[in-house]
Amino acid sequence: MTGAERIGRAVLSATCWATVAYLMLPLAVIVATSFTATSYLSFPPQGLTLEWYVKFLTDTSYLQSIALSAELAVGATAIALALGLPAALVLARADIPGSRTIGALFLSPLVLPPIVIGAALLQYASALGFARSFLALLVGHTVLVIPYIVRTLLAALAGFDRSLEEAAQDLGATRLETFFLVTLPNIKPGLIAGALFAAIISWINVELSIFNTTASLLPIPVKLFNYIQYSVDPMIAAVSATTIYAAVIVVVTLDLLVGIDKVAAPRR
Repeated sequence: MTGAERIGRAVLSATCWATVAYLMLPLAVIVATSFTATSYLSFPPQGLTLEWYVKFLTDTSYLQSIALSAELAVGATAIALALGLPAALVLARADIPGSRTIGALFLSPLVLPPIVIGAALLQYASALGFARSFLALLVGHTVLVIPYIVRTLLAALAGFDRSLEEAAQDLGATRLETFFLVTLPNIKPGLIAGALFAAIISWINVELSIFNTTASLLPIPVKLFNYIQYSVDPMIAAVSATTIYAAVIVVVTLDLLVGIDKVAAPRR
């Protein structure tokens, strides 16, 4: 290895670590602030206490909001998978008129501001009589996340060798058996990546959700948004830190069960 190569690798490594530090620093500040003993946000924390976590965990309204957000994230992701998987298969393989237009329609929520989708959903749900309900939120979140499912599955299917399916059918497998035993395992990384993106986007959404919430139907991002308009204290940091802990647990569990490298790395 030449001196120039060593310098290049050192610079690249330093850049990578600087980027990681830049991304992690705000999270570290939130976690540290959640333990401060003061009644206001303070960094570095002044003293250490679990008071704000206790206050948060004993407030049933926050627990209900977290449960609602979890239900929305899981429900919207499941419905988006049920709709997006067959749609991606058709778009990737079927030669149908207007396939590009149909594909653009599936991806259109990516270019529309969520607040516009939320306002449109409110009008649509009001006309059909289910505005400001769990169903309205679920429909909106499904519309919001389905592009992530379709896009990641299209990428996974683009690199899939269809001769494997043909070989399975030549050996006597039915189309259904071929799908579950050959196709699905090969596109599983794209499926998992899309589901993760979908769940995260649903979990953090404020703009769309705020149009269809009520006093008893508040996802956790909307509840935090409403709370900080009137009060800013370390309990906000405690709630945010808790979501960080949950995200870390999910990522570690996924890495142990599936392998992050298998989900993130492109297939060859």
